Amino acid sequence: MAVPGKKAPQNLSSTLSQGSREDFEVFCQPCDRDDLRLPAAGYCVDCEEHLCDSCFNTHRRPKPLRHHKLLDKDSMPHTQSLSTMSSFTHVGQPDELTTPCYKHTKEMIKFYCHDHKALLCSVCVTLDHTRTSCQVDYIPDISGHIINSTELKGTLKELDKITEKCQKITACLRQMVAKSNTSLTDVLAEITKFREEINQRLDELEKEASDAANALKQENDTRLKTTEEICNGLINSLKASSDIIKHLNITKKADRLFTELKNADQLIQDSEKRMLHVKCTGVTKEYTFDPSQVIQSLLQNKKSLGTLTAKILEQPSPTSTPALKSRIISPQKNICVKMSTDKDDCWIVGIAASFPNQIFLVDFTNFSIKMTDTNSESIQQQLSFDAHPWDVTTITRDELAVTLSWKQTIQLISYSSNRLSKKNELKVDGKCYGISYCQGKLAVTFRYPAKLQIMNLKGTVLATVITNSNGGKHFSETQNM
Repeated sequence: MAVPGKKAPQNLSSTLSQGSREDFEVFCQPCDRDDLRLPAAGYCVDCEEHLCDSCFNTHRRPKPLRHHKLLDKDSMPHTQSLSTMSSFTHVGQPDELTTPCYKHTKEMIKFYCHDHKALLCSVCVTLDHTRTSCQVDYIPDISGHIINSTELKGTLKELDKITEKCQKITACLRQMVAKSNTSLTDVLAEITKFREEINQRLDELEKEASDAANALKQENDTRLKTTEEICNGLINSLKASSDIIKHLNITKKADRLFTELKNADQLIQDSEKRMLHVKCTGVTKEYTFDPSQVIQSLLQNKKSLGTLTAKILEQPSPTSTPALKSRIISPQKNICVKMSTDKDDCWIVGIAASFPNQIFLVDFTNFSIKMTDTNSESIQQQLSFDAHPWDVTTITRDELAVTLSWKQTIQLISYSSNRLSKKNELKVDGKCYGISYCQGKLAVTFRYPAKLQIMNLKGTVLATVITNSNGGKHFSETQNM
């Protein structure tokens, strides 16, 4: 027999449907979750819960509950099904919330912020993610759907995809380094053969040339080893995350599975960035040795035994992520880009699009870049400069590059959560105008003199094009750069 004011034992509550006449046939479900068994005096249709006198009388007081439909004791359902009771027995009961908070290590992660996509402890919620400013949920209340969910399958698919990309990068680089090292071995053989045809005065120059080739081999080997270590580390981390997720899914540990899935999301983003960084670090070249045609003159001056001519071996780019795919913008939308703070009429000289619905506009006359939303057809944010901007290009899913021609600077900008912020600047050797990005490199056009420069994301110039093969100028100063 149940005792009023006390909850039935855990192992029995899930088997109750209707007790004897001495037990409560229906009881207050909110109080039941607080280990208090009281008879029901009414029912909320919206919450689908039976309520005691106290809960029934106060149910409509909170503003979010004022529209709820209440049934009195005579009109309410007089039974509670096994599935309803069982669900309330288990809702909100954590299976394993034992992961420490990253910021507050003595607190366990128990909450999730939908606005910031962050796992939180109670201290995080109190200090930084209050319920008045963020949509925060207790993990056990929202994790039930995660078992065998679409999100789980998508995350596992992304983990496998990143693993496959890592393997492809390593395999491709291994082949190119092998080819490069083979070419350098041939270079060394040619150096030796050429050296045998000349006198002992070339001993020192032969050593210098050999050392240069061996140093390049060592650089290749070191780069390959570093890349293998990074990619192997990523593969191990991705596999470990995948194994944990699969195990938690099989064992139906929803809370830990939810946490691991969110951690896996961050791991996927970090892995993408690490792979992009690995691919953008240096280039792999194939070498040939060109014997000098003026060897006697070189021998007298001891300048060089010959030159190493390099041919870059291109590594295939990984499959583009959805965030960087090109998009078709409907021409039927008219977006007003004039803002109340603008001092002059807008002059849009540069434009770039980003997934899924953002467009970045360079406003020359108002010294700014504007971020627009094609869905709301409005300006989300404006970032001002101290010089006229000219052109813009997207670099990654959260980074832009803007040319400030008269300042002879390329300004890097980050954008996230609908906010634009300045990062570092790249100084260039002229007035830069047009800019574009591809495979870790920036293509920048200049005037006075008119030229094209290819540079990396640190501003190091890799190539400069001014004249054509006939010695004439490729570009005109009056051309639209």
